[in-house]
Amino acid sequence: MTKHETITADETRSAARHVDVLVVGAGISGVGAAYHLQQQRPNDSFVVLEALDSFGGTWLTHKYPGIRSDSDLYTFGYRFKPWVGAPIATAEEILTYMNEVIAENDLARHIHYGRRIQTASWDSATNLWTIEARVAATGEIDRYTAGFLWMCQGYYRHSEGYTPEWPDMDRFKGTIVHPQTWPEDLDYTGKRVILIGSGATAATVAPAIAADCAHVSLVQRSPTYFIPGRNANELADILRQLDIDETWIHEIVRRKIIFDQAEFTRRSFEEPEAVREELLTGVRALLGPDYDVETHFTPSYRPWRQRIAFVPDGDLFQGVASGKVSIHTAEIERFTETGLKLKSGEEIAADIIITATGFNLNVLGDIAFAIDGQPLDFAKTVTYRGMMFTGVPNLVWVFGYFRASWTLRADLVADFVCRL
Repeated sequence: MTKHETITADETRSAARHVDVLVVGAGISGVGAAYHLQQQRPNDSFVVLEALDSFGGTWLTHKYPGIRSDSDLYTFGYRFKPWVGAPIATAEEILTYMNEVIAENDLARHIHYGRRIQTASWDSATNLWTIEARVAATGEIDRYTAGFLWMCQGYYRHSEGYTPEWPDMDRFKGTIVHPQTWPEDLDYTGKRVILIGSGATAATVAPAIAADCAHVSLVQRSPTYFIPGRNANELADILRQLDIDETWIHEIVRRKIIFDQAEFTRRSFEEPEAVREELLTGVRALLGPDYDVETHFTPSYRPWRQRIAFVPDGDLFQGVASGKVSIHTAEIERFTETGLKLKSGEEIAADIIITATGFNLNVLGDIAFAIDGQPLDFAKTVTYRGMMFTGVPNLVWVFGYFRASWTLRADLVADFVCRL
């Protein structure tokens, strides 16, 4: 379902500004797109439209404790900008890195903030897209025409996360929070917290808040594979001792990580039981021989059938081992006035319940698309290389990899667009 805003006939519209390429979104993909256009297509005009008031996308909107990448920054960072910090970076560090990219390449002049696109219409007579965007500061409509539309807005709705409808949620007398809309004034000090979820967000939030909470109960329907700890910086530090240039270090470490990831993926398919045992051995080493790893950290599927989250320094497992975090593997029967009742019969009390249960999928930005006056239903199209759509001229969208960093594919798509 989409949430298109209606544009009325009497709203003030600016005169249309024309560019060769219009980029949607100033997150990791959009900023990269701007760089590649400037470098590879120096004679083409372009503009980046961003609905928010600054760059960064996910790294700007997500404010929950401990937010960090779960991909290494040697590959999640751009191929053209060496990464010199810790491999797993905080949101603040990623935003600083992106700001450097924008400043060093004079990209800010191309980015228009506070422009939420409402409609995008293709006209075969003129071979142009017409884009109408609402200006946050004035409520007026900015109009652009473009020969090419480059969708870099991500894949989920920033305004709200996905929370399932559990029975009796309204009975809970405490606070329910989704990490995507984390309240700045949420005080969890000394509180009993239930954290629902088993993915990267849950694994990030639990250790980040555990020291301040009375206790964190992580409730998961089923376990997830984790890779506890990662030391991609070891090679980088060795190369720095040899006084190697940072550009070379970035490329060498980047290639080593890509090679290791590809090998790990290959082994996950060809030797799934061996890889499974290696992952679980890493967890047992941190939790000890008496912990029930089989119940709480052993998924029913083989490695890489779902995304594997990295846990830097094994901090989630350190929280469990310390007793500050407990894992409860069972489905939720219902909410109660004081917490949750699980289908296993267990009841857990809490003052705060955090639903780290995912996102609302929003592939093309809640924009009303039309081709020659006819509304466009993307569900009736077929993609070309996961980038373009049948019957939709001069439009490319960016979607990253499943088993590798998003930006690796964003860079490759950028090369394709610039050649095209």
